Amino acid sequence: MGNLLEVNDLTIKFRTAKATSTAVRNVSFSLEAGETLCIVGESGSGKSITSLSLMGLLPENGEVSNGSIRLNGEELVGKTEEELRKIRGNEISMIFQEPMTALNPVFTVGYQIQEPLRIHKRMSKQEATVKSVELLKQVGIPNPKEKIHQYPHELSGGMRQRVMIAMALACEPSLLIADEPTTALDVTIQAQILDIMDDLKEEFGMGVVFVTHDMGVVAEIADRVMVMYAGDVIEVNDVQTLFEDPKHPYTKGLLGAVPNVDDETQEMKVIPGSMPSMEDDIPGCRFHPRCPMAMDICKEKKPALIDVGKENAAVRCWLQEVDTNADTTIAASGGFENVLSD
Repeated sequence: MGNLLEVNDLTIKFRTAKATSTAVRNVSFSLEAGETLCIVGESGSGKSITSLSLMGLLPENGEVSNGSIRLNGEELVGKTEEELRKIRGNEISMIFQEPMTALNPVFTVGYQIQEPLRIHKRMSKQEATVKSVELLKQVGIPNPKEKIHQYPHELSGGMRQRVMIAMALACEPSLLIADEPTTALDVTIQAQILDIMDDLKEEFGMGVVFVTHDMGVVAEIADRVMVMYAGDVIEVNDVQTLFEDPKHPYTKGLLGAVPNVDDETQEMKVIPGSMPSMEDDIPGCRFHPRCPMAMDICKEKKPALIDVGKENAAVRCWLQEVDTNADTTIAASGGFENVLSD
């Protein structure tokens, strides 16, 4: 059985008044039906741009300059807008970060849920109304027959996010993309939304690409995790291994920044510096200016994304090259004393 989604060597560029900048570099990953892949990283890492490219929803000045995106074996890169409209909301759906801006304020929530049903499934208005009530009930909205006649501003943030989920699941897509769907919600509502998404994933057998910067959410819902930094994939692994034995210093930094609720005296760790912009030309590893374990070679040559012991597990770091090929890499780095003493 093949993968539901296959992304290979995806590169995304943006045109500006001054130049063309690369936002995402040679990103590759796959997703099976029923699997949840979390894409994590700080703001500006390229995770949301990657997810938008899957839907063909890049801004006008952005383009996929290289690579392939295949859904159920069908190539999406290069399709016309008309062809993509037949796929969006039908085979592939997206839950956006802020429902108040994603929902149209001048239409009722019922109308907006019914729209993909009438376009893609050719339902009558009456059939679509019945289905939209079922969907609202499915995502835990009380009194759904009344709620379909309300406008987005009449609902709470948690209710609006549930409406977004109902819209995304209306046509039972094979792939669901969720771009930080719980960021604006309190922890109680967040937990409810995550439970609903997990239950519906199991019911429909969907593959889920979940974009987040919240490692607590990752621990709860992910099967596999892809860590991005400044447009590069720097580590991929199953969720348990990633939390127990992270390989990349950046991944360790992200996990170290998670507060420990069991030990109030423990000082929260931070990653020094900030994420570079896509215009910044950084030689070697793009993380090296912030990395406490950077070697000379990190500043000069970009490491490859290499396999680490198991299927679908990889890391982009010269330290891993040291582990697998110590003699040649230490010689090339010009010194390894700092790493050994860390």
